[in-house]
Amino acid sequence: SLTGDPYVLSNLQPKVLISRNYRGDVEMSAIEKFMPLLLNKEEDGLSPILMQEKIYFLWIKYKNIYMVCTTKRNANVSLSFSFLFKIKQIFVEYFGELEQESVRDNFVLMYELLDEIMDFGYPQFTETAILQEYITQEGYKLKQGAPKPPAAVTNAVSWRSEGIKYRKNELFIDIIESINFLVNAQGCVVHSEILGHVLMNSLLSGMPEINLCFNDNALFNHMGDANPVDFEDIKFHSCVRLSRFESERAITFIPPDKEFELMSYRVTSRVRPFLVVVADVQRYMHSRMEITVKVKGQFKERLSATNVVIIVPVPSDASSPKFNTAKGHVQWAPEESAIIWSINSIQGGKQFAMKAHLGLPSVQAEEPEGRPPIRVKFQIQYLASSGLQIKYIRIIEKSLYSAVSWVRSLTQSGGKN
Repeated sequence: SLTGDPYVLSNLQPKVLISRNYRGDVEMSAIEKFMPLLLNKEEDGLSPILMQEKIYFLWIKYKNIYMVCTTKRNANVSLSFSFLFKIKQIFVEYFGELEQESVRDNFVLMYELLDEIMDFGYPQFTETAILQEYITQEGYKLKQGAPKPPAAVTNAVSWRSEGIKYRKNELFIDIIESINFLVNAQGCVVHSEILGHVLMNSLLSGMPEINLCFNDNALFNHMGDANPVDFEDIKFHSCVRLSRFESERAITFIPPDKEFELMSYRVTSRVRPFLVVVADVQRYMHSRMEITVKVKGQFKERLSATNVVIIVPVPSDASSPKFNTAKGHVQWAPEESAIIWSINSIQGGKQFAMKAHLGLPSVQAEEPEGRPPIRVKFQIQYLASSGLQIKYIRIIEKSLYSAVSWVRSLTQSGGKN
């Protein structure tokens, strides 16, 4: 489990006030060892993690209340402590204060909250504003010492404050996909994947709700699709309502202000290279070699690949380079044992070639198989290589203002190209 089983104890009367066992792998009676162990360790200096009989006690103290997680597993310690502090925050925001009296007064509601915020050892909803949508019962708040709730939790969401105003309401969306593609000398694909990110810059007033829908075959492998695209490892920002995504295949959310990442994903099927590079190496007598490199854009003619850089590895003892190309310019990089061919733009369907003549003190010093692969860097605007497209965007706000949305797509080379 990510965290252990939480307990709430009072140091006024060292007994368990409330507890929840999520996995059942730690005996409920184990918590009885915590207070004696804590008292024994006080003289030596307290540690936030105590252990006895292969049971770990992770604890925090708030006023006269101890909050403890017990686990026998190799748990994520930082996540466990973060979860304990979140429980404390939720209880304080629900009940005004966390004391022995408030625990007794809200016994049933506390159990409902513990069941919602964790499932079988995995944290779920930990934002009070979200929990209040599921648990509408109000807790009994102590009249004395009840603090005013933070401003963030008085809103519909905790990640956006009220009163945001813009003179011009705009929403910018960028679909950025990085291609990692590796082909061996025989033309076989060794590795291929697309790493995608949907970035947003929300310059919208008030508390807008955005409904966003992608093209029909994106994100989902529908039955009957002739060429399905498998989107894997999809991760959403916490603002996305996952319940609607599961049932309606729509992404609905109230965005944070300004820049944030809405989602990320990975695609390993139907990955194809947009720039194909072929190299031919000829060795001659008198210790010299000739490398011919051809590059072709395999995408629509209306598109162009920009900032193209082709890095061709050469033997480390190569010298006296001479280059010939009708497109771009070529640099000799002896410190990298490489030739760098830079092209500002390649239109779809176009092909260009570059020839390099190199001197070699020893012709057999290095074989092509022992050198690293050719690397290609590029960018293609207005193209998402996975086929992901935004079908429609709806921005709804109670003041009914007019908003403009802008969508851009970019495919670029990844770190493994």
